[in-house]
Amino acid sequence: MTQTIAPRVRTLVLLILAVAGALLAGAAPASAHAALTGSDPAQGAVVDTAPTRVSLTFSEPVAVGDDSVRVLDPKGERVDKGDPANPSGTTYSVPLVSGLPDGTYTVAYQVVSADSHPVAGAFTFSIGAPSETTVSVSAQASDDGLVGLLYGFGRYVSYAGFAVLAGGAAFVLACWAPGARVRAVQRLVVSGWLALTAATLGLLMLRGSYTTSGRVGDVFDLELLGDVLQTKTGAALVSRLLLLAAAALFIAVLFGAYARTADAAPDHPGDGDGGEPDKRDLTFGLALGGTVVAAGLAASWAMSEHASQGLQAGVAMPVDVVHLLAVAAWLGGLTALLVALHRAPVETPVGHDAVRRFSRLAFGSVVTLAVTGVYQSWRQLGSWSAFTDTRYGQLLLVKIALVAVMVAVAFLSRRWTRRLADARGSAAAEEAERAEEEKQPAGTAPATASETSETSEAGKTEAGHDAVRAAQLARQRAATEAARQKRLRDADPNRFGLRRSVLAEAGVAVVLLAVTTVLTQTEPGRTEQDARAAAATSSSAPATGQGSGAVSLTMPFDTGGTNGKGVVSVDLDPAQAGDNALHVYVEGPDGTPVDVPEVKIALTLAAQDIGPLPVTPDRITTGHWSASGVQIPMAGDWKVEVTVRTSDIDQVTVSKNAQIG
Repeated sequence: MTQTIAPRVRTLVLLILAVAGALLAGAAPASAHAALTGSDPAQGAVVDTAPTRVSLTFSEPVAVGDDSVRVLDPKGERVDKGDPANPSGTTYSVPLVSGLPDGTYTVAYQVVSADSHPVAGAFTFSIGAPSETTVSVSAQASDDGLVGLLYGFGRYVSYAGFAVLAGGAAFVLACWAPGARVRAVQRLVVSGWLALTAATLGLLMLRGSYTTSGRVGDVFDLELLGDVLQTKTGAALVSRLLLLAAAALFIAVLFGAYARTADAAPDHPGDGDGGEPDKRDLTFGLALGGTVVAAGLAASWAMSEHASQGLQAGVAMPVDVVHLLAVAAWLGGLTALLVALHRAPVETPVGHDAVRRFSRLAFGSVVTLAVTGVYQSWRQLGSWSAFTDTRYGQLLLVKIALVAVMVAVAFLSRRWTRRLADARGSAAAEEAERAEEEKQPAGTAPATASETSETSEAGKTEAGHDAVRAAQLARQRAATEAARQKRLRDADPNRFGLRRSVLAEAGVAVVLLAVTTVLTQTEPGRTEQDARAAAATSSSAPATGQGSGAVSLTMPFDTGGTNGKGVVSVDLDPAQAGDNALHVYVEGPDGTPVDVPEVKIALTLAAQDIGPLPVTPDRITTGHWSASGVQIPMAGDWKVEVTVRTSDIDQVTVSKNAQIG
């Protein structure tokens, strides 16, 4: 039966790896978690006079470097000067040289979003009239190449290593204490630690090139590595390495002192002699220490990725930690169970009690995943339409379907567990009856004195030969008995059914982990929809705000609360130095005017260190506020910030630049 199972296992594993590889290869590396939501000049705009600077507004804070924003003239020459500046919020600007001639200019940007992913793109605007340009507007991100592929693979390996490390250890401590002495389980957990450590070191080395040039040669640039260590992601990776050192100590104790205290007969620390104070203290200490280390490792992802940015980051980060721990307990424990079912020695079989305990652990993990997953989905999607309209939502639907399949297969595993328990009970009863029947009858005559004497004399004569032969016979009997038990175990249809269902569940888990990894590299649905709305607004509205005349600025907003999404428009007339009339309009996603509790305006001229100048408009009617006599002291590139409050706790500030005067 073993020879029949092995090819099936290898075939399924190869199929799983192929599907996982296809999912990873199909991920769009250039997908970013920060999106360009506005620019000044706007994308494709034609302005009358040359601007003094170019400003970019993103959906979240980004990290910029010396060459993060480049402005190229029609011949491909750079016309920006100085480093990008961040006046406030999510707007970044770069000054331009004076006296720019008419023509089409290209703005290329490459920044790093706050959740650690590189963002690249390009667009054009024209001065006077459009012209031919030698610059290609397609921008290749630094993660769009071999370095990006290696970085994505490293992320997958790190997630898998963490699940195997944390989940395998949890399986031993919570479900099957004798597993601490099983070599196959030991190798599995150690392999998880090695995979996570190697992947973390690889990510740390690749990080600099991944977020800048994308060249393989820059992987070993120590200056880039030093820059990475100063970033949030670099600090998270270093923290992970330090926690892995503590995890190594945990593994040494688990498979050392704890393994020596684990009795072969009991199936769990609470069985048999597991109630001894020393063993209880060691188990409690390992459980507490392991939980702290595992939570710290999970936090190294939460503090540098999706959870650390966007809405309710203070709540999202601990929720993300709990989510990752539940994933590890379920998927890593499932892997350990599969290895134990196939590789555990005959002397230390996986009992139905251990499988039943893991079933309860897996059920608790699934419930935890459901609760935390609902919150994460709401936070990253923001609307029902994002499930089908965005790549993130579509991948999330695939993940939900895979979880449902795993739960269904787990139900089959529970059925095989019950059958295995019933079969073991019946076998034990039959063995007891057989032992009773084979007992020596009471009337059997004992051996005579002469027979005993002859046997004794023969034993004295051939003592040396008999000792060697007895040892050989004992070894042969032990090997024969072990082979017989293994044949019986492999021939047990209930155990074979349990192996098959757990193997199928593990196969789905590998694909689920691949989809989860792709999700972490995909732009959240909420951000993608906001970027689309901003692009639609900029493409449908004529470019204004350059030179004299009224200025009209339109900005989408999302406060994150109930009915927190909409569009705010600001009209400034005549957009000159001196007195101006200001009108503010707030509309919902469907374009109808809506009232909000508060709207505030602030005007800032960063070039002259003027502002912010606060303006509090008065409500005129539904969705319309106005202020007269707004004083603008001088002409220049002014930033208009609008703060919209939709409830007592939900508010957001959006901004856009306009040339006034």
